[in-house]
Amino acid sequence: RASLGVGVLICVAITVIGLPYYVADTGVRLRSDLHAWLKPSGWVGQSLGIVAFLLFAFLWLYPLRKRVRALRFTGPLGRWLDVHIVAGLLAPVFGAVHAGWRFQGIIGLGYACMLTVSLSGIVGRYLYSHLPRSREGLELSRDEVERRIAAMAGQISAAVGESPEQVREALRGSIRDDRTTRGTFRVLSTLIAGDLARWRSRRRLRALWAGRPGIDRQTLALAVRLADRHTALTQQTRVVEATRRLFGYWHVAHLPIAVTGLVAVTIHVVVVVALGVTWFG
Repeated sequence: RASLGVGVLICVAITVIGLPYYVADTGVRLRSDLHAWLKPSGWVGQSLGIVAFLLFAFLWLYPLRKRVRALRFTGPLGRWLDVHIVAGLLAPVFGAVHAGWRFQGIIGLGYACMLTVSLSGIVGRYLYSHLPRSREGLELSRDEVERRIAAMAGQISAAVGESPEQVREALRGSIRDDRTTRGTFRVLSTLIAGDLARWRSRRRLRALWAGRPGIDRQTLALAVRLADRHTALTQQTRVVEATRRLFGYWHVAHLPIAVTGLVAVTIHVVVVVALGVTWFG
């Protein structure tokens, strides 16, 4: 997240400084003192383009990490996914500044694909987060989910000093009884509605348990956090098949766009280097 913020801040700063250049017509740009720096083949412009290309190419290491077991030593899938998302969000930002905020020809196609991949990645991350998984990123079986739910209910009971029955009753109002399995938008709306219900539930449970004797702020925060995770897992198991199917559809649509973008951007880079239109050539 810090890397994402720093990257966006750098691009915003360059855009603000170079705004007179970016909004100018082509003829005015050519005569600008900033042209040597901010043009796509300039010192700043092309440096950002190199970073954008490296980030876009790096995105393909995540699927490789998922499929090659020998790469487990590089870290858990969850951490790889976080880095993958940051790279996917930063690539079009750097690419836009590299292009001088003008997109024409094959680079326009590449950028459109890059941006589409980035935006669709946000949707994919949302769906991914609604499939029950361990910290290592491996999907949990139904039995594992049920054991975790039961264990968390016991931890909440011990934290707030209530019986398991009272805890289940308190949590029951937090769980939507919607088992929709048909329709893309229907499934998405179910997931979003469940998240909103959990957000309201956190406030309700915090107010409910805050007045219990012997519960300090740290214990209360732990109980609410456990309750939120308990509710999330319960909701996820109710629509897990629909979410998994929707995630599969997303993969089918996501991959061709990503491949098209990679091919277009690679052709652009090869042509630029072959023609020597670089500050390092």
